[in-house]
Amino acid sequence: MDSLNEKIQLLEDRQDTEWCAIKDEIDEIKDNLKPLNLIRNTVEEINETVGFKSHIAQSAISIGIGYLAKRFVVGKSDSKVKNIFGSLLQLVVTNLVSKPHEPSREESS
Repeated sequence: MDSLNEKIQLLEDRQDTEWCAIKDEIDEIKDNLKPLNLIRNTVEEINETVGFKSHIAQSAISIGIGYLAKRFVVGKSDSKVKNIFGSLLQLVVTNLVSKPHEPSREESS
């Protein structure tokens, strides 16, 4: 009976460990599916595939993505307010994409 209880306890401990691993994996997947991280990962893959090592090439890609974000959200508009908003959006997206990816607090724990 003691042997059976010991095996049950070992299996329950194993189940808890596996559930924790599954939860961690789900958190990592959710983090990777955030739009900003998708864009960053795509830029990093392009840089690795094409072989862009210079900061100039990486900056050009970041600026291009910022421009596309502006065009996607604002489009072609004659409104000054929309144009200012689009320029600010372009600046923010360009800066966010150009920053190196930093792991979240949960990943570093």
